[in-house]
Order: sequence, then C-alpha cells, then structure tokens
Amino acid sequence: MPQHFLACVLEDLQKKRVDLLSCTYVLPSKRSGTFLKKYIAHTLTQNSFAPKIVSIQDFIAELSGMTLASSIDLLLQLYEVHKKTTTGNPEDFYTFLKWGSMLIQDFNDIDSFLVPSNDILNYLFTVKELHHWAVAGEKTPLVENYLKFWKHLQPLYTAFTSALLTQKKGYSGLLYRRAVTHLEAYSKNLGSQPVVFIGFNALNSAEANIIQHFLKAGNGRVYWDIDTYFLNDPLHEAGFFIRKYQREWPYYQKHPLLGIHRSFLAPKEIAVVGVPKNIAQTKYVGQLLQQIATQSPASLEKTALVLADESLLHSMLTAIPDTVHGVNITMGMPLKKTVLYTFFLSFLRLHSSKTERGWFYRDVLAFITNPYTVKFSDVATVLAKDIKVHNWLYIHTSLLSSYTTSHAEISLLFPQNTPAPLQWIKSCLAVIENLKNTFQGENNRLELEYLYRFNVLFHQLEEYVENTEAITELKALKELFSQLAAMEMLDFIGEPLTGLQIMGMLESRNLDFDTVIITSVNEGILPLGKSDNSFIPFDVKRSYGLPTYKERDAIYTYHFYRLIQRAKKVYLLYNTEPDVLEGGEKSRLLSQLLTDEAMAPYVTHTIASPKLTLSTVAPVVIAKSTQLLEDLKMVAGKGFSPTSLTNYIRNPLEFYKRNVLKINEVEEVEESIAAHTFGTILHNSLEQLYTPLVGELLTVEKVSTLKPQISSVVKEHFHSNLPGVDSSKGRFLLVYHVMVTYIQRFIAHELQQLSRHQVKLLALEETYEVPLVIPELDFPVKLKGKLDRVDEVDGMLRIVDYKTGKVEPRHVTLSNWEVLLTKYDKSKAFQLLCYAFLYNKHHHSKSMQAGIYSFKNFGQGFLAFTTGQNNTQIDCDTLTTFETYVKQLILEICTVEIPFAEKSV
Repeated sequence: MPQHFLACVLEDLQKKRVDLLSCTYVLPSKRSGTFLKKYIAHTLTQNSFAPKIVSIQDFIAELSGMTLASSIDLLLQLYEVHKKTTTGNPEDFYTFLKWGSMLIQDFNDIDSFLVPSNDILNYLFTVKELHHWAVAGEKTPLVENYLKFWKHLQPLYTAFTSALLTQKKGYSGLLYRRAVTHLEAYSKNLGSQPVVFIGFNALNSAEANIIQHFLKAGNGRVYWDIDTYFLNDPLHEAGFFIRKYQREWPYYQKHPLLGIHRSFLAPKEIAVVGVPKNIAQTKYVGQLLQQIATQSPASLEKTALVLADESLLHSMLTAIPDTVHGVNITMGMPLKKTVLYTFFLSFLRLHSSKTERGWFYRDVLAFITNPYTVKFSDVATVLAKDIKVHNWLYIHTSLLSSYTTSHAEISLLFPQNTPAPLQWIKSCLAVIENLKNTFQGENNRLELEYLYRFNVLFHQLEEYVENTEAITELKALKELFSQLAAMEMLDFIGEPLTGLQIMGMLESRNLDFDTVIITSVNEGILPLGKSDNSFIPFDVKRSYGLPTYKERDAIYTYHFYRLIQRAKKVYLLYNTEPDVLEGGEKSRLLSQLLTDEAMAPYVTHTIASPKLTLSTVAPVVIAKSTQLLEDLKMVAGKGFSPTSLTNYIRNPLEFYKRNVLKINEVEEVEESIAAHTFGTILHNSLEQLYTPLVGELLTVEKVSTLKPQISSVVKEHFHSNLPGVDSSKGRFLLVYHVMVTYIQRFIAHELQQLSRHQVKLLALEETYEVPLVIPELDFPVKLKGKLDRVDEVDGMLRIVDYKTGKVEPRHVTLSNWEVLLTKYDKSKAFQLLCYAFLYNKHHHSKSMQAGIYSFKNFGQGFLAFTTGQNNTQIDCDTLTTFETYVKQLILEICTVEIPFAEKSV
C-alpha cells in the first residue's frame, strides 16, 4: 500500500534536513493534528517536547489577536447594531433571526476572500435599485422597504465589524481579514522558524495570501495531498483548486508542488453498491463490518466509515455488530436530534399555543405522552386517558385543577398565564432538576449526560434573555432555542487513534485508511448541490471571486477522491430510491468513477436488497382450550347479541377478540365525530323525543309538537356524548346540523305517514332476553338485543331499526337461508330476524314486519325484511326456521372441536 500522506510529509522534511521539532505545523483540523503527532512520535528516536501543531482556525486566531465568537453571540450583536443603525422601526428579533444568520455568512465570505465591503455591498444596492419591479412608476412602500434593506447593508456591516473589533472577537472571516493585516508583524517575530502547511485544498483569499507570504519569506512549505491523475487532468474537479494555485501563484513559476503522489491507479477493490433507502444502508454497513471483524479483526484499526449524510449517525450506531469492540466517533450528535429536544420543543409549543379556550388537545397529548413527561409527572398518563374518555378538544385550567394530588407539577407544566421567555427557561431548569433526581436514582448515565448538556444550553439562553431586551416573545425564544440545539453537539468520548473510525467528510482530511466505507453517495448529499443560502446573487459572487456551489462541488469532489486514492478496499453506498429528504439520484461522482476506463479493472457495481422469502401466511387459528370454553360459557350466560353473532359470521377471529377477550378499538379524541358516536346521539335524541308518546296513537298534532324540541334535544345529547367539543362553530356545527336535519326528515316522514295510516307507538329502546335450549350444550345460552322502536301501522306490528349508515334493499332481502350464516352481506337481515324472534318470544305475535330506516338514504323509506317471494311478513314458520339457524351458529361457536379460524374479509 502507498505510504500514508502524513508519513510522506515527515519523510520529505527529513530528506530536506528540516528539524521536525522546530517546525510550526498548520493543518485543516485538530483531528489531523492528533494523527500527525502520532507519526512524529514514531519518527523520533528519543524523547522530546512535541512541536507546535495547530489547526488553521487556531493559527488565524493567533495571527489576528482575536477570538472566534459563537453564532448566537454574533446574532445578538448584529441585532443590537441593526436596531441602532436602522432609521424608523427596526424588525423584531423573531423576524431578524430568519435572515440574520444568512447575512453573517455573507459578511464572512466577503471578509475571508478580502473583498472590499464598501465596493460589493454598494454594488448590490445599485443592482437591486436598477432591477426593482416599480422602475416605471412611483415606488410603493413595499419597494421602498425592500431598497432600504439593501441600502442599509453597508452601514450595518461597518457598525457591526467595528463593534466586534472593539471587543476583539468576531466571525471567522473577520479574523481572516484581521490576520492578513497582522501578517508582517507575526512573520517578523517568527523569524526563520519553518511553517509547514499540510493537506489544504480550497483556500480563501486570506489563506492564500498568508501561505504565499511564508513561501516568499523562505520559511514556508506547503504539502498538497493530491494525485497526479487528478492534477494533470485539466477537467477533473478534484484538482481544480491546486491547478489554479500552480498556475497563478508566482512561487510555483520556479518551484515544484510538494506532496504530489501517484497512488490512485494502484490496484484496489472499489465496490459501488446501490441500497434501497437509508436504513438499509446502515444494515448493509453492519454486515460489512461483521464480515471484516470475522475475517481480519485487526483491519478494523485501519477502517474508516464516512457518513456523507451525518444524520445517519444514530441509525448507524444501532447497526454496528457486537463483534466490533473499538469504535471512535469523530462527529458529534446535535442536541436537536435527541428525544429530550422534542420534549422541550413540545413543552414550548404547549406554552405558546394557549388560547382563550385553553390548550388544544393535540399539543397537550404530544407533550404528556413524551417519555420524559411520563418520568416527570405521575398525572401525565391519567390526564392522557381522561382527555380521550371525555373527548376534551381543549383543556383549560379549571379541568386541570381537579388533579389536586399533583398540583405543583400541573402548575409548572400548565401555567395559568402564558409565561415570558425567562419564566419558561426557569420552568425548563426546574424540570431538568426533577428529571436529574429520577435518573440518578436509576443510575442512567446517558440520560444524565443529555440533561447536563441541556442544562448548560438553558443557562446560556437564560444569560442571553437577561442581557438583551430583544427576546420578549416565546416564538423568538423558540427560534433561538432551535438554532442553539442545532449547533450544540453531544460529543462522544473515544480513542482517536484506535478502533473503527466513524466520521464525516471534513473530518477525513489528511487521513488515510486501508478500508473506506462511504454512505449516501447521492446527488444533493455528495456533492451538496445548488442550494445556496445567500443574499449575494450568483453572478455577483463570480464577479468578486466569492465561492459558489460550483466551488463547493469541487471541494467535495476532492475529498471524495482523496479518501479513496490510497485505500485498498473501498465501499461506496448510495440510495437507489431518490427522495427529497434522503438525496437525489446516484451521485455524479459514482458515474464518473464507473465510466473511467483507467479504473474499470478495479470497480464493480451491484445492487443490494434485503433477502425476501415468499411464504404463504397461514390464517390464525385459535384452539378452544378449557379456559376459553369457560369464557364462552360466560358469554353465552350473559347473552349473545345480534352484533356479536354477525361479528362471528364476518370473521370468527374478530368475534374472539371483541366479544370474548373484550379487546376494543384504541380510544381516541374525536376531533371529527366517529360513526358510532353519531349513531348513539341520533338514537338517544329520537328516544327522548318519542318517549312521551309511547303507548299512544300518533297524531299529526302530537308529532308536530316534537319539531321545536329537535335542536335542544340533539344539542343536549351532543354535549353529553362529546363533552369537550363546541357545537357552535367549525366542523362540529356542521355535524350538529346534519343530525338535526336527519331527525327533521324522519319526523316529516312520520307526519306524511300519519296522513294516510294509523300508527301506534308500542315501545322504544327496549331490551329483550330469550333463553335458548340447545341439547348439545350443557350450559345456559341466551339471545339478547335492544329494539330501537316497535309500532303498529294499520294494525301490522313493525320492528324498526335505525341505521345512520347506508343500507340498500339487497341487505335485507333473503332468498336462500344458507347464506344467512356465511355472508356478512346479510348481517342486516340477520339482525332484523333476531329482533323479531326476541319480540315474538315475549309477545307471541303471529305476524309482523321488521325493517330499517337508513338515514343516509332516507328516500327509500322503510326497508322491510323480505324473503325471496317479495314477502315482507315474518310469521311463526319464518321465526322457527331462523331459530334453527341461530342455534346452529351458536353451537358452532361453542363446540370445542371447531377452532376460531381467521376468515379473509
């Protein structure tokens, strides 16, 4: 294998008789400095003090005499300057946060590339003034404000940088500009001590000036890490920057480039593997690592796993096999990726979303069902259940006051008034203290580490809020909290020089590995693509030499090829399923590699997918054990309802779950009314309206008196079944009017019927039970049911069932008795026969009708049960036949030898 780059640098310095310990080494990152120190230690033959090894950020800070300010400090400073320099009313802090970070990044580019700020910012204003859309007419206030913003940029920059220079802190670009001005003095103090720049590629103008200064002075050396294959190809993006320096720097007119290698075309194995979706990539990597650990455990020490998409870190950690013992994670995990962040974010949403009606149930449930809330408060689970049981759409303080046992917790989590930002932060710190005690008792060190980092973050926020008047609203605090959580990292502690190395693309600079695995090599991820958050247009950037997405693509191309140029084995994984959130199609870098004739002998391209085994899923079969038979006896003793029996006809397994095990659907808050609740309200309303008329002959006068009562009766039952809703507006108002319309239509039909027929109301919502004698069963069996209405029309007895769903005549027509127990389509006919059978056993009626009023297609009127000869009369023979079939069905249910077998629905 070709020698590692850092080792090559040290070897070349020794050949040139440079004292390794007298040099100042400047590298792109601190991590590569750690490895350089290791190589120097291996090179030395005796103990000595380590030479000065610094990252470029630390070197620039030393040159400039300034410190790098945090992003939040810069934002707050910029906002203060913005308020002082803006004429008129400045924007509020929340609005400012949406563009402040972008403007600081533009200032950073302007300074680090040494562009005269007055020149470019005034030029921008001129361009915007020429192109604004009101050029032909009078400027509107919108256009005036738009141009005012651009005109304000130069004064804002001047005041901002002046304030930072006074404090001797700034963003990195300002440090770069300052470092260039201090370069002569620093170089003079340094004397002839060698300064070695190692492994740089894309330099900003300040870095280029600094490095050229040391080259010109004679004590500077630059080692570029690039292969001649890329350098000599005028079109290859990996050599874009170094070719530019070779062409433009005066030093290279007389001196050769250092650090040039010929290792890319050396024999190696490169596997390009397409894997569907991101999680499958992590699983595939897990298998690769398992294979490496099994075949050659020592080779894991020289293996790098590079995550082009760093959001895969958490999933990747779960996929690493147990056989991989030593793992060093270079990148950190943003606090924004933790569950604790979602807890505080939902806590903030809860406090900022309170209205006059209280807290919306979704916000409350999102918060109280979070695992941290459950840890913090015992009342969380009870409250979540009560919200669903009582269907509370809005939760107000009067409802919460009933939880007296947890008054302190409730008042902390649900304050009566919307808290100010500082109050909310103090509430979060109190919650952290409570959770800390809980997790200390459990000795949960990982959760305690999460809490510690958020404790530090909230103390930072507290300091910011106390020292600035800008953050007065929770929405501004939310934006600031979100930005802080994205920047603060949860660092992993490991041994940087041993074990499997997991890193991002930038952490791999200057480092070489025998085996390299790179994930998510897709467009939009590697390279990043054309997304460019900047106020400076593309053409202006090109004119002033500022970096654009083209330069950024060249940077990622360089890192990609540099990683694989010395490796023996390379695995390049990409997502085969393009997705907005998970990257686009296969990266152009892979296409370039696959079409490179020189690399053809070493590159393979395969598509990996999970192994699929097609097997027929056998239907679930529940054998009837002794205990199950006892449960069936209990069900039979209490009584089989028509609904339970039709459940069995539809699917025996459904009957087993619902009617034997009593497993009901998960209770949810009805944000829009459920079908069964709609039916309950309608049934109860009709019962209350007609109860005074039971036992009487109905007349037009009597039934007409019900019409004015409809609205109030429906509203009463609406609120009794859905106590937490407001029927005076929104979707529930529409549902309420639908119910009123249904009942009005029913009463109108009743009045129309009374003009031609005599109707006597006999019963409403009566429950009947009938014992059944089944000789094969040695335990009591009952059939039970509730009849919605029983009446007589012109002397003919009618059993009436109300249905809020759609029912058609075919559902209540029976031409073949055999289908009654096999087709669920005839469940309505089965139910009507059950009701007729129950009523007949109590009242011994010789003939009757049974039918349905379907409110959804009320125009069809009374849908009577009908046999094949269009006979709507149910006589004793019909009921005797039905009794035979219902006993047969119950016998099947209770027979031990016949299991509950799942039926396809």
